[in-house]
Amino acid sequence: MAYTNGNGQSHDDEMDLLDLDGLVLRGRGKLEGLEFSSDPKIEHAVVAILESIGEEPAREGLLKTPSRVAKMYAELTAGYRIDPEALINDAIFNVEYQEMVLVKDIDFSSLCEHHMLPFLGKVHVAYIPNNRVVGLSKLPRIVDMFARRLQVQERMTVQIADFIDEHLHPLGVAVVAEGVHMCGVMRGVKKANAKMVTSAMRGVFRDDPKTRAELMGHINRPSYGD
Repeated sequence: MAYTNGNGQSHDDEMDLLDLDGLVLRGRGKLEGLEFSSDPKIEHAVVAILESIGEEPAREGLLKTPSRVAKMYAELTAGYRIDPEALINDAIFNVEYQEMVLVKDIDFSSLCEHHMLPFLGKVHVAYIPNNRVVGLSKLPRIVDMFARRLQVQERMTVQIADFIDEHLHPLGVAVVAEGVHMCGVMRGVKKANAKMVTSAMRGVFRDDPKTRAELMGHINRPSYGD
């Protein structure tokens, strides 16, 4: 299989890793300037779905729908093809710092594994370094790595926290996610304003109520420009 870049140049999937501004993918795909290939298996499945719901796949408006859907799923599940070690290992630095680091309001979107409908919202990631810090851009990329998969919000929150804990060995890690789930908005209970909040606390964030309260105060404080 192959992918094309913005200049129309073709590349084979035999390239083991694609380094995209620090986000490393295995295989084909569009992320930050790359275009995803369409998987024929997904295209055929989409045609079957269209026929099953009473549509005509050959009509003008649907002719390219199977290809578009296949490329969309390749993009929305790109997290499976990210090499986590290459993502973070070149951006860990030794710094004499043991105070809270918080990146809040990280936008995310994912697909619920139960209905394959989107859920989206914001993630707040905090850690207290043990004299090791990670580059600022890596925290949103870590969120993307786990969000761009078939997910449930609870597991995604834990995966982000555990990944940071494992690679930085900080004094504490905290991840708080707030999401709106289309499976509860568009179908089922149909509650458009219902929001799920999940959290994962490690180290001092779990053990020290004052540190946890400080974190929540930062999260609840209006962001710059609000």
